[in-house]
Amino acid sequence: MLRYIYAKDLHNYPKLAQSMFEDRADQFKTRLGWDVDIDHLGRERDSYDRLNPLYVIWEEPDGTHGGSMRFLPTTGAVMVNDVFGHLTGGTTISSPLIWECTRFCLSRSAKSNVAAALMLAGGEIMTGFGIRHFVGVFDARMVRIYRMIGSSPDVLGSDGEGRDKISVGLWAFSPEAKAQIARRAGISPELSKMWFDCAFGPDASCQLAMSA
Repeated sequence: MLRYIYAKDLHNYPKLAQSMFEDRADQFKTRLGWDVDIDHLGRERDSYDRLNPLYVIWEEPDGTHGGSMRFLPTTGAVMVNDVFGHLTGGTTISSPLIWECTRFCLSRSAKSNVAAALMLAGGEIMTGFGIRHFVGVFDARMVRIYRMIGSSPDVLGSDGEGRDKISVGLWAFSPEAKAQIARRAGISPELSKMWFDCAFGPDASCQLAMSA
C-alpha cells in the first residue's frame, strides 16, 4: 500500500523508515556508486531529509519499504537549485506550484508495479495539494523506466553523454496519464485516492482500511 508520511512523523513507523533509508544506501551507494553518506546504522540520509519533506512510500505486507520518493516545495531549499543549477543554466526554479521530487528508490525485492504506484502517488499529491508540476534530476537509466510507466518529463536541461548523462525534468499530470499509470500499477484510481485522503484526514473507516 501507499503511505504519505512527513519526516517529523517517521518515528511512528520505525520499521518502514529504517528499511527505506537502508534501501536508499543499497541503491545509491552500493549499486550506483554515488558519493553519499551512510550512517552507523546503514542508512543513507542527507541535509534535505532534515527539512521535513513529504515521503511517498510503498509499504510491503510485512511493514518494510518497497519503494519511495521524497518531495519538497521549491520555495525552500531544493537540490535542483542548490546542487544542479548548471542544468538549467543557473535559472532558479521557485514556485508554490512546483515541488521537487528526489531520492526515487526501489528495494531489490520490489515488484514490477511499485515504480508505477509511486508515480500514481505523485499524481495524488499534485491533485490534492493543487501543485501543477514536479521538478527533478534524473540519470540515463531512468528514461526507460519513465517511458515504460507512461510518465516521461519535459527535459529542461542535460549534461553528459550516454550512461553518464543527467537531466532535469518537469512533470505534469493529466487524468489520462493517471488512468494509464493506475493500470500499470494495478491499483484502481479509487483505492489510490482513498490512501491519499486517509493520510491527510483519517477517520475510523480510513484507519480500518489502512490496516487491512
